[in-house]
Amino acid sequence: MRCAILPPVRILIVCPHFEPDVAPTGVVISEIAHRLIDRGHELEVVTALPWYTSHAIEPGWGGRPVRRQRMPWGRITRVHPFPTDKRNIPARAAAFAGFTVLATMFSVFQRRRPDVVLAMSPPLTLGLTGWIAARVRRVPLVFNIQDVFPDVAIDVGAISDRRLIAVLRRLERFTYRRADAVTVLSDDLRDNVEEKLAGKGGTTVRVIPNFVDTERIVPGPRQNSYREEFGLGDRTVVMYAGNLGFSQPLGLMVDAARALRHREDLVFVINGGGSTRPGLEADAADLDNLVFVDLQPAERLPEVLAAADVHVIALRRGLGRSSVPSKLYSILAAARPVLASVDEGTEVVRVVESVGAGATVPPEDGAAFTAAVESLVTADREGMGERGRAFVEAWVSPEGVASAYVDLFEELRSSRGGRETPGRAQ
Repeated sequence: MRCAILPPVRILIVCPHFEPDVAPTGVVISEIAHRLIDRGHELEVVTALPWYTSHAIEPGWGGRPVRRQRMPWGRITRVHPFPTDKRNIPARAAAFAGFTVLATMFSVFQRRRPDVVLAMSPPLTLGLTGWIAARVRRVPLVFNIQDVFPDVAIDVGAISDRRLIAVLRRLERFTYRRADAVTVLSDDLRDNVEEKLAGKGGTTVRVIPNFVDTERIVPGPRQNSYREEFGLGDRTVVMYAGNLGFSQPLGLMVDAARALRHREDLVFVINGGGSTRPGLEADAADLDNLVFVDLQPAERLPEVLAAADVHVIALRRGLGRSSVPSKLYSILAAARPVLASVDEGTEVVRVVESVGAGATVPPEDGAAFTAAVESLVTADREGMGERGRAFVEAWVSPEGVASAYVDLFEELRSSRGGRETPGRAQ
């Protein structure tokens, strides 16, 4: 008896970043895309021109609002993201609107009909883009949530206008209820989305976590060229590496560095860029035990991770249920301890505490954070790192994540009896 061979799935991916852009979400979706390609699936990607590093179009990509690249596996369409200062909320909203309009146009008018649409948020508006494209082509929509928006923006105070919040809440519910499936990174995010669905519509909420490539990120020597380049020597390095935005209360790092400036064996590093960096640098101008380093190239990530003795993950109070920093799993893969200043009972805290891979403190608690730093200096950091590495080695691989998406795509196609997509509930 012959085994049935499933045909390749044609997938339209709508996302805010894609390689060579180095945004964390771009790295995630690019890796998933490559695993899907390796399985023989065909992709059409609609995304932005690379702009994340300096919030401006990268050199070599300017001059045209739209660029198309033919690939052996399909095509990439890159449209202008209209980059703005993240602190200018009205300008940023206008930029999202412009990007969404262009992304919608090129998602709808694809020459080849996809079998499924995969849209990524944030920005939340790409859920609307995905819904329109899926509706026009009468195919299922999978809406991937990396951070729950607008929750994150509201909780950090970036959005406070009640009318705008009401509009965004309606858009959020609209897109969730019209997606055939919403994928989230953790049980916390699943509960958040399911509360907003409130049993309305036929949307499936599925936990498909992000992954870590344990072949690329491996434990490395702490003494490396990164330490040499930035004068860190053999001191114990406590590092935050990532975006410096409203969600990350990195004043904790400045306060801890000031409280522990008498320790010559300890140095703090903030590696990255973002809207809050100028203020942090001004606050730390008198500190010689806090080093600021620009965002490093993606290929240098394993070295950056290895250079630290302790890695910091910090989220403002209330954000733990709407955001899961993907850096957690990279840190564990590098066999380094985590110091997490995140809401109790949420994904990051559960992992760190259950694995025994570091220390956790309440969010925005400077005294507890500083005490935890001192404790980790003399702790069994090697054992913590080994336990973290063992955890991610047994965790979901990039291949496993790709398989989960393919299984979901096939499930949705089968449940709809082929390619037809009936109307969604209002």
